Amino acid sequence: MGKNWWKILASVLVLYSIIAGFLAEVPHLAILHESIRNLYFHVPMWFTMIILYLISVIYSIKYLASGNENHDLWAVECVNTGIIFSFLGLATGMVWGNFTWGSPWPNDPKMNSAAIATLMYLAFLVLRNSLEEDQKRARISAVYNIFAFPVMIVLLFILPRMTDSLHPGNGGNPGFGSYDLDSNMRPVFYAACLGWILIGVWIATIRFRIRKLENKNLI
Repeated sequence: MGKNWWKILASVLVLYSIIAGFLAEVPHLAILHESIRNLYFHVPMWFTMIILYLISVIYSIKYLASGNENHDLWAVECVNTGIIFSFLGLATGMVWGNFTWGSPWPNDPKMNSAAIATLMYLAFLVLRNSLEEDQKRARISAVYNIFAFPVMIVLLFILPRMTDSLHPGNGGNPGFGSYDLDSNMRPVFYAACLGWILIGVWIATIRFRIRKLENKNLI
């Protein structure tokens, strides 16, 4: 098994969460009904995105301190992977919103903030690709990345709490508690979160290795 144990664990956890997500018993709640199963898919996408952006920020700081090209590559590939999960988070949220709120985009503050945060990181990639000199590109994108992360946290977790929001835990709405997230759902939800986070890191690792090979071929 060696160094690949965590990849096996990631695969097992995600497979378990998908199977249990569709087949395991869930509480019968008004409005949510069976759509509560989307909790196993929607929320882990955002958790994975946030962890990948956090790892990216750490590597951006490391790059500014060391100038190591590998740190810059890790930073950008974590952002590239994080954006994939942000789109998955938006897509699963739109599906859930369509069933529970009657619209895939009900002008909810948290959904709007999530869209702005996604555009902000897409702008990061546009900025990076617009710069030709390697070190200048790496330095500027690292600084942008470091400032983008706290702004993203404010957009997703602070601003929605300051106004009316349909999302649980925001705008005066209670978060998922023991009544919603019962003993049957908790193990599946935790497995889904950990599994998808590990899958996200795995994808970023593959992207990093591909980028390293591409850079070697350009030399």
